[in-house]
Order: sequence, then structure tokens, then C-alpha cells
Amino acid sequence: MKLVHDMLAGHRLSLARLISKVENRDSDLSLIMGQIYPYTGKAEVWGITGPPGAGKSSLVDRLAVHLRAEGKKVAIIAVDPSSPFSGGAILGDRIRMQQHFGDPGVFIRSLGTRGKHGGLSRATNEVVLLLDAAGFDVILVETAGVGQTELEILRLAQTVIVVLVPESGDSIQVMKAGLMEIADVFAVNKCDRPEADQLVRELVTMIGMSAHDEKSWIVPIQKTQALHDLGIENLRRAIGDHQQYLTQSGHREMRAREFLKNDVIHILSERLNQTVLQAFETSSGQELLDQLFKRKMDPYRAADIISAV
Repeated sequence: MKLVHDMLAGHRLSLARLISKVENRDSDLSLIMGQIYPYTGKAEVWGITGPPGAGKSSLVDRLAVHLRAEGKKVAIIAVDPSSPFSGGAILGDRIRMQQHFGDPGVFIRSLGTRGKHGGLSRATNEVVLLLDAAGFDVILVETAGVGQTELEILRLAQTVIVVLVPESGDSIQVMKAGLMEIADVFAVNKCDRPEADQLVRELVTMIGMSAHDEKSWIVPIQKTQALHDLGIENLRRAIGDHQQYLTQSGHREMRAREFLKNDVIHILSERLNQTVLQAFETSSGQELLDQLFKRKMDPYRAADIISAV
């Protein structure tokens, strides 16, 4: 496919068009993924998640600046809540991180969640693969931050940075949402606020209560003030330490294998969902629905009939 060839040659427009095809679940999706897959597996994928208003976008922006200073090529995926009318991202990428536009070493794209729970767009996995194949060294995935339990990022990112802010009871919400289990690094942003030290102390206590041995990764806590570029270097160092830990401990390969398994499950689930929807559009599917409605058949029996087709 010419678009894939051009993307691999460094053409940004081709990359953007391929991402649109992936988002729209184009009929060429399988062909595209098959052609780019041999070029994947090199990029570091960092997930940035946390509650709304935590300053995730500002933190991503500053991390990108530091990575560019290291000579890294950076891609940013900002997953935004979808418009209920168009299905597209409400917050466009041009509103964000404007200083990076014109930098050939940075690529920014907003994706709408399109109703998918877990804080990620259903196309995010494939877009990460495209950016990986396009030669980006680090891919930053910022979740929607709509207050859901955004645990989907755990199935995509090698390093998960959970961004919290003082004054909002975040530590309690962390425990409730299960974010404690997915954090590889905590960033306490807006650390100039009075309650920042209290939040850090609570996180230290929570981490200390977690079961771990001498080989376990101890989740670091970094205080940051993204708007003033404070603490970003330390945060970058903590992320780098985690990436090194993944390699030395063997967890990188373990996570990669788990990601691949989840990718296949995701693809099969999507295909099965489409097959079932199409089945109900047929005359036999309508008859089946009639049987269900008249209580002459139960949903489990209907599912058995559809799966046997």
C-alpha cells in the first residue's frame, strides 16, 4: 500500500491519513496492520493518566520538551471525550501544546474515545503501532481523564504515570479507582499548593503497605509543577529508571507478551460484536429477536444459536 510505504519513508501526511483510516475502522485495517507490524516493537510507550484537572496535558507538554532536548522523536496521543454528535474528539490537538507545531520531531494527534470506557479510544492500540512503525522513540498516551477507572492504559503502556493534585481527596480516589495497582510512577502535580506534602505522605504510606520484595519495583513519587517546568527532570529520570527495571527484570518481555494476547482478544471481540450485530439484521435474526421478545426463548439460548452459525 502506497500510504504505508510513504509513512515508512517519513511522510507525515500519510501517517495522518493512516491514523484516520484506523479511527474509522476502514476496510483496509487488517492490510495496514499487516504491512506495518514488522516495523514495530521499538518505541517506549508511556501512559499518562489521572483525574480531570490534574494537569496531564501540561505535564505531557513538558516531558516532550525534555525528550526533544535528548534528541528523541516524540509522538503524543491525547485521548479526549468524544463529541456526542460527530464522534470526534471535543478538544482538538491544535488547542494543545502549540509550541511543538512545526517541530518535525514531534507528532500530536487527538483521538475521541467514541464511547469506549477505560479512558482510551478503541483505535489507540493500532495508532500506537503506526507511530512505532513510523520511527518515534517515545509515544506518550494521555487518557481522557473523565473520572472513569482508566485501567485500559495498563494494557497498552510499558510505564504508567499517574498524575494527582492536592486539595481534591485524590489519595482516596486512587484507592477506590484501583489506580494504585497500575501506577509505575506517581506525579504529584501543582506541588506549590499547601496540601501537596500531605498527599505525598499518604502515597508513601499506601506504597509502604503494598506487598513487595527486594526485586519489586517501588513506585516513586515525584513532585512537579508542570507550568513552571519544576520537577520534570526528576520525573523523567524516574520513568527512565522504570524502563531500565523492565529490561533488567524481564518484565518488558512479559508485558509485551501480555499486550499481544490482549490485542488478539480485542480484535476477536470487535469482530464478534460486528458479526452479532449483522446477524440481528437478517430475517432469521429478526425472528430470533421476536422469540426473545415473546419470552419463547431466553438470551442464553439465542447466544448459543448465533455463536453456532
